[in-house]
Amino acid sequence: MTDNKFETYEEDDDWISKSSLKRDADALQKLGAKLIDLKPNQLAGVEMDETLRDAIEEAKRLKPRSGAMKRHFQYIGRLMRFEDPDAIELAINGCDMEHEEYNKVFHRLERWRDRLLANDEGMLDVILSEYPQTDMQYLRQLIRNTQKEIATAKPPLTAKKLFKYLRELEGC
Repeated sequence: MTDNKFETYEEDDDWISKSSLKRDADALQKLGAKLIDLKPNQLAGVEMDETLRDAIEEAKRLKPRSGAMKRHFQYIGRLMRFEDPDAIELAINGCDMEHEEYNKVFHRLERWRDRLLANDEGMLDVILSEYPQTDMQYLRQLIRNTQKEIATAKPPLTAKKLFKYLRELEGC
């Protein structure tokens, strides 16, 4: 019989290294930190235990770079051990996709506004075809007034109204 202490580790299929356990704990803490960054309506859509939900709410009240916050992250990491991390990760990614989609729509509306202000008549046709409920007279009035504001270097009050109207058409 050999007196090699490493032999028992090789035979044990359930053995997990200490480094691996630490990596898993860090991953759970980082996932918990992502939960803290979610908005309340997004957080409501994530399935989790009430204790974890309370801990996340408490973390939002703590100062970001304090020792208390570091300890609280560790606490959240411990609570995360009893949760399904894959389901939580999917819920967080879903929130990111919603945010990404909103940004895409927002940027598209900005491009539309810029094209309208550049007197692109084809853009009016695009808007009318996508949104038949568009009040063309009001839209043209907003475009004219915004162009006058730009020409006279006035504050962009009508430009904001134009963008707001485009967002209303989109339903944002």
